[in-house]
Amino acid sequence: MTGWAVAVLAGGTYLIRFSGLVLRRSLAIPAPLSRLLDLGAVALLVAVAATGALTDGVGFAGWARPAGVALGALAAWRRLPLVVVVLLAAGSTAGLRALGIR
Repeated sequence: MTGWAVAVLAGGTYLIRFSGLVLRRSLAIPAPLSRLLDLGAVALLVAVAATGALTDGVGFAGWARPAGVALGALAAWRRLPLVVVVLLAAGSTAGLRALGIR
C-alpha cells in the first residue's frame, strides 16, 4: 500500500511541475501578484527555519540551539564558506550544551 501511495504522490508532483512548464507561456501573472508570491515563499521558508530552530517536539528547544542558529546565520550573512557556517553553528551549540546551557 505504501509503494502505491508514493507512486501516486510522485506522479502528482511530476504533473504539477510539468503543468508549470506548459502553462508558463500561456498564463500571464501580474507583477503585484508575482511579488506577493515571492514574499510568500520567503515567509514560508522563514517559518520553517524558525520552527526548526526554536522548537523540539512540542516545546521550546532551549537556548543553545537558537544561539547556534544565530551564529550560523551571522556567519552565512558574512559569506563565510558553508563548512565554516555549519561547524560554527554546531560547535557553538555543542559548546553551550557542554557548559550546561540547554
